[in-house]
Amino acid sequence: MQFENTLAFARKLDRIDPLKKFRTLFHIPKVKGKAVLYFTGNSLGLQPKVTKNYLAEELTDWAKWGVEGHTHGKRPWLYYHKFTKKGLALLTGAKPVEVVAMNHLTVNLHLLMVSFYRPTKKRFKILTEAGAFSSDQYALETQVKFHGLDPNEVIVELKPRQGEFTLRTEDILARIEHHNEELALVFFGGVQYYTGQFFDIKKITQAGHVAGAVVGFDLAHAIGNVKLNLHKDNVDFAVWCSYKYLNAGPGAVAGAFVHQQHATNFNLPRFAGWWGHYEKDRFQMKKGFIPMPGVDGWQLSNHPVLPGAALLASLEIFQKAGTKNLHAKSFLLAGYLEYLLNQVDAAKAKFIILTPAAPQARGCQLSIFMKQNGKKVFDALTKAGIIADWREPDVIRVAPVPLYNTFEDVYRFAEIFKKALN
Repeated sequence: MQFENTLAFARKLDRIDPLKKFRTLFHIPKVKGKAVLYFTGNSLGLQPKVTKNYLAEELTDWAKWGVEGHTHGKRPWLYYHKFTKKGLALLTGAKPVEVVAMNHLTVNLHLLMVSFYRPTKKRFKILTEAGAFSSDQYALETQVKFHGLDPNEVIVELKPRQGEFTLRTEDILARIEHHNEELALVFFGGVQYYTGQFFDIKKITQAGHVAGAVVGFDLAHAIGNVKLNLHKDNVDFAVWCSYKYLNAGPGAVAGAFVHQQHATNFNLPRFAGWWGHYEKDRFQMKKGFIPMPGVDGWQLSNHPVLPGAALLASLEIFQKAGTKNLHAKSFLLAGYLEYLLNQVDAAKAKFIILTPAAPQARGCQLSIFMKQNGKKVFDALTKAGIIADWREPDVIRVAPVPLYNTFEDVYRFAEIFKKALN
């Protein structure tokens, strides 16, 4: 598409947007009675208006039924973890048996590493991106220590080339091949939180398996943002949170994926809980853990119903919108934002965009590396009614989300950003 740097063009795109009605399904924050320009769905998604109804229904059933709500409610609580499977499978390119909403992201990462990071004298190394999100860094570090190993000797962090900001896929594959005989686990973020780079999950997984390693991903910034095909790509395991692009609310219940090939491998070591036990015998309270087939066998406790209701409310919006429509609009929104930013500073004297220019290598987030006065510019954006995200030491993250952001939002951001630079 040939973009134009005019408000009329932005409004034209909004008029023909097949998803334009979905913005009305969300609460847009206001400051002094005026709707803000919200670009931090990559940090906390906006609240769907229907979420309150879903929560109210569960509170009503709790009041009406008490404990009997486990079997008599509108959505019986005993089976609540099953209600979100369809939506999660759609967004991850998985089968329902491979996905489940449970716990929080880092809890799920620790649980799955118990099963899938099994170091030996020969295979013990973990390959990951340098500068991964803190949760991943700490989980990898402490899991390595749990096995009595030295993180400095075990964890191999891959950095971009000199003068570059993102990793080249060929460099990732080359490093996997270099460490192939020692590699136990390859673990990356699906989308790198700082740069917005969408890693080539398929190629990384293939290379990891050729090397004899297990391959896993943190999808916190990927699920609900980019197209995922976890089943076809043969990913071993993945984890995610639900409060970013999934709009399930602060501290929302997270999720996990385990490939179907591991569904009935009950010899995998795991830290078990009663909700992961074979469903039909769960309430017999017998000794001896028998896991449920698939990722459900990694559950620990019964499902948190109220957070589950908030997640379900959002997932049903995703299903109505359709992933193809969402990805198509995301490409246009990010592309339009990139085009406008390049118009602001064509010489790249004041800032550069860290995020890859290739649409297949990014989602909706663009990371703007400020060469000067970064925090002052960010503060000016905030004062002007823009909610974006500042990441130390010098990056402004902007994420136009296709469910509720408009092309006019993007145009207005670029205009305000241009003024803030000056």
